[in-house]
Order: sequence, then structure tokens, then C-alpha cells
Amino acid sequence: MAKYSLIFKLKVVTAYLNGEGGYEYLTKKYGVKTTSQVRRWISAFKEFGKDGLCRKRNNTRYTSEFKLAVVESYLTSELSYRQIALQYGLNNPSLIARWKSDFMKYGTNAFVERPKGRIPTMSRTDEKAKITTHTKSRNQKKKKELTPEQARILELEKQLRYAQIENAYLKELRRLRLEDARKMKEQQESLAVSEEKFKLTEILAALRFPKATYMYWQQRFDRVDPDLQIRIAIEDIRKDHPNYGYRRLLPLLRSRGIVINKKRLQRIMQKFNLQVIAFSRKSRKYNSYKGVKGRIAPNRIKRRFYCSQPHQKITTDTTEFKYYELDANGALKVGKLYLDPFMDLYNLEIISFSISPTPSAESILSAQQQAIEKTADAKYRRTFHSDRGWGYQMKAYQHNLKVHNIFQSMSRRGNCLDNSPMENFFAILKQEMYYDNTFHSYDELKMAIENYIMYYNTKRIKEKLNWLSPVDYRLATTAA
Repeated sequence: MAKYSLIFKLKVVTAYLNGEGGYEYLTKKYGVKTTSQVRRWISAFKEFGKDGLCRKRNNTRYTSEFKLAVVESYLTSELSYRQIALQYGLNNPSLIARWKSDFMKYGTNAFVERPKGRIPTMSRTDEKAKITTHTKSRNQKKKKELTPEQARILELEKQLRYAQIENAYLKELRRLRLEDARKMKEQQESLAVSEEKFKLTEILAALRFPKATYMYWQQRFDRVDPDLQIRIAIEDIRKDHPNYGYRRLLPLLRSRGIVINKKRLQRIMQKFNLQVIAFSRKSRKYNSYKGVKGRIAPNRIKRRFYCSQPHQKITTDTTEFKYYELDANGALKVGKLYLDPFMDLYNLEIISFSISPTPSAESILSAQQQAIEKTADAKYRRTFHSDRGWGYQMKAYQHNLKVHNIFQSMSRRGNCLDNSPMENFFAILKQEMYYDNTFHSYDELKMAIENYIMYYNTKRIKEKLNWLSPVDYRLATTAA
């Protein structure tokens, strides 16, 4: 074990008191072997001053009365081994643990002074046997003083006492569970209330709960949660982005100067129940396939969704929504709404869309015309991709593409993966805006979809877009 001089100890303690750093920092800075060593020096200095740091070279002998007083102080108070050691001027707190263990096993006989010096080899066995016999005889005398009936009564009283303690403790726990989980400090107060009726040692013995563990957690009740500030920042971001998970929250927290690992962020969100629960419900998708109604275009995209130029590859599809309203007779009526968006695969931006109460050709052609006009600045020949829905087999739809010299591409039959970017957008849209919400009119649902598409294009960040929104990514890359 390393030995440190008094000057060195004073130097470490002075550094701590001057606020140079905490226990771990000073341990590394001054090369102390353990952090607990620094902690003991500081506690000893606060209790006894400079004398508490002086190393005692002589072997101190403690009387049985002194040991008994130390053990009684520990058992009848809420102080730890280290605090009792500082109170009685002991350098080694483990002595108290050993004395307490001996006291619990042998009672006051554990502190009976033994004859000084080494027992001769030939008579050591006899001496040990004599001491053991003497101890047994004393214990037997004590036991003989009580009749079997008296001993049985004492045992029953002891069991009744433990049952009362357990009942009181369970009542306190039941009360605390009904209160707010943030008020954990009240558990400490509830134990203090219980101590008015029962001693702490009796409560811990009945619950078989180590006193050291009780003292450890009692000191931690006043600790400030280190994750509290991160939780406040997450809740602040969630006001504008209620469906952001830990992946999208990570860059926003770092932009606020909070350096955190994504795994720790995920643990914090699980700890405070901040996970996104919107992405759990599924619904039957609208199917626009009605068989072959016109010309089927080849699959030109072939899942090559990456695009290095804006307005080069465009994909589209149709999806269905439902709303609930009362008719003139007061009966609940289910209405439907259909969305026809066009997406640019360069930055996953919705460049045009149309909303209608029925799946109509006018809605599809209107959104198509807007998309053609917005992508007119493309450097190369454009490609419009879709599934094999009846609307994309129409002659009018295909004629518009041919007039503007645009390639048409179609997914394979019954293969949604060939148009996965648009399917992914529909899933995000419905999970974040539609599911778990009930809409009572066509106009209400239409306005909610329009607002979400605006939010999706301008504010919702994506990891594959370098944590930028689709519009910000397009502006940043085209400007460069």
C-alpha cells in the first residue's frame, strides 16, 4: 500500500477545498491510488483538521468498553462506518465492521480481553477449550434462566414485532406508489415517520435490508438527476417535432451544444418514457390496380432510386384516408379522401400533390401537370415512375408525358418495393399525422394533410439528407 506524507495529503485537500476539481480529477492529477483514499483525507480534515491526516505509527489497543460504545453508536444511529470512524478518531473504518460482526455473533463476550502474549504450543488447545467451555457455560446459564414457555413467548413477541414493521412498511410503499414518481424523496421521509414507532435497526432486520445499502441510497435522494437538463431539451424540441425519435433528436441536441452519444440518448428516452409511440398501428392500403386498362410501361427505375440531379427522377402513387361525420339524420357517416403526390427522388421532396374526395382522373392529371411544370428545368430527360394503377395507364396521362419527352416507368405487378420511397412517405405521413387522430370533416382532414406536407418539405430533417429538410438540402446543394 502506498504511503503519503502529511504535506502531500494537505496539498490534495487544499486543492479540493479551493475548487480545483472533484475526487476523480484530483486522484488522477496527483497520482493517488484510489478515489476513496482522497475522500477519506478530505473527510478526516473536515472533522479533525490537520491532526486527522497524521498517520499513527503505534498500534493502538482499544478497550472492550470503547469497542462496545462504537458498535452501539453504529447500531443506534444512521451514521455510516466512515462517519463513526471519524467521530471516534479511528483510521480504519473496517474495524467497526469487524467489531459489529463479532458483536452480532458472540454478544458482549466478543470484547472480553484475552491474556496478552503467545499461548504455549502444548497448552494452546487446552486454553482454547477452556475459553470455549467458559463461553458456552455462560450462554447456557443465560438460557437456563428462561423457561421454555418464556422463551416461546419472547420468540412470538419478536415475530409479532417484525410483522408490525412489515405491515407499516408495506403501507408506506402502497401510499408512495399512488403518488407522483418524481417525489422519490418522500420515501426517505416515510422511513423517518416509521422510526417514530420502530428503531431503524429493527426495521432493517425485519426487512433483511443491509444498513450500508440503506445509508447509500439515503445520501443519493438529494442528488440532482444528471439527465434532467437533457430531458428538458428533448421536451422543448418535441413541441415543434412531436414524432422525432432519438436519431433525429441527436443532431438537434448537438446543435444546442449538448454533446451526447446516441445510445445514451436512447437510454434517457426509455428512462423517462419519451419514445415515439405513433409508429405502431397498421392499416389496409388503398389498391388502385384494376388490371390492364392501357399500355404497361417498362420498369426503367429498377429500384435505382439514387439521383444526383434534382427534378430528374419523379415518382407518384395514390393513397386513401377516412374521416367521420354526421349526416342530416344524425347517423355517423364514413367519408374518404384521396391524395395524389409527386416526389422528387433527388431530395424526397413532394413537388406537387392533389386531393380529391374520390379517386379521379382529374386529380391525377392536375398533380401531374404541376409536376411537369416544376421539373421543366431538368438538365437531362426526366423519368416519371409509378405503379400499375388505372390512373397511370390512362391515355391522357401517358400522352402528357410523351408530349414533354418524359420517360414513363412502372413497377412490376404486385411489387410495392419497386416504389418504396413513395410507400415510405405514405407510412410516415399516416403514422405522424393520421393514426391516433379522428377527423370529422373532409375540410379538416384536407387542411391537416396540406399542413403536414408543408412541414415535411421545409422542417422535417432526414439522416440521409445530412440532417436537413428536403427543401434545405436542395437549396444547399444547388447553391454550391
